[in-house]
Amino acid sequence: MDPRVVDRLRCPVCGEPLAEAVTGASRALRCPRGHSFDIARQGYVNLLAGRAPHGGDTAEMVAARADFLAAGHYDVISAALAEAARPVVPPAGDGAYPLVVDAGAGTGRHLAAVLAALPQAAGLALDVSKPALRRAARAHPRVTAALADTWRRLPLADAATAVLLNVFAPRNGAEFHRVLDPAGRLLVVTPDADHLTELVDSLGLLRVDPAKAERVAASLGGHFTEESAAVHRRQLSLTGPEVSTLVGMGPSAWHTDPAGLAARITALGEPVRVTVAVRLGVHRPR
Repeated sequence: MDPRVVDRLRCPVCGEPLAEAVTGASRALRCPRGHSFDIARQGYVNLLAGRAPHGGDTAEMVAARADFLAAGHYDVISAALAEAARPVVPPAGDGAYPLVVDAGAGTGRHLAAVLAALPQAAGLALDVSKPALRRAARAHPRVTAALADTWRRLPLADAATAVLLNVFAPRNGAEFHRVLDPAGRLLVVTPDADHLTELVDSLGLLRVDPAKAERVAASLGGHFTEESAAVHRRQLSLTGPEVSTLVGMGPSAWHTDPAGLAARITALGEPVRVTVAVRLGVHRPR
């Protein structure tokens, strides 16, 4: 694992620094007090203290997301994140090695795009889904992946992070504030009101909460001030299988009947016009 990232990790049990230890074919991160966390052969480290309350996205959901993102359909989000991160990170060559953390990273595609735009930065993908982390660990050469529950204390040192990404994921305002450098920025992506609007009624998908912006502000509490915000849109032209993949990778996958959904998708015909509309908020710590 990248030692420059490991240096900023902290034991989720006692908060002490971690270092990589190798015993035969086994690799782990250990703290001075003897707490040990195995590094899986797929490349991610399990930094959960105790059992997670849920397993996150399933292997099927992660596979769907990987296929959909690989087709470039959500590249508008990756590009917006990269553009917002550039002014935050010092230019290459000044000796700095800033850390970009994606809290709820999924497959790591958005984090990889940000790292591609910031050649001097390292990345840490945090997620509670093992299938997602298996992919995130391979998303970019400068990505380190760790199993962690973002609702709990994050396994990071105070002020260790230059840029924190949060894309369609839970927000832990107090912890985000603790691990973010005072000069850093939190980039939050949420669905806008008309995100996937063409599919909501026809397929019975979950609607975007009309009070989404207020809920985001409340989740960040008094820890952040929104510095700027912009809505990014793109029109997609999808096949029926791509629509099925899109539904399967999101929260509606938990709430739809597969047989009924397949029939409704077939009834849409092809191509299916779909609006991608997301809001990117740039937040500075208070």
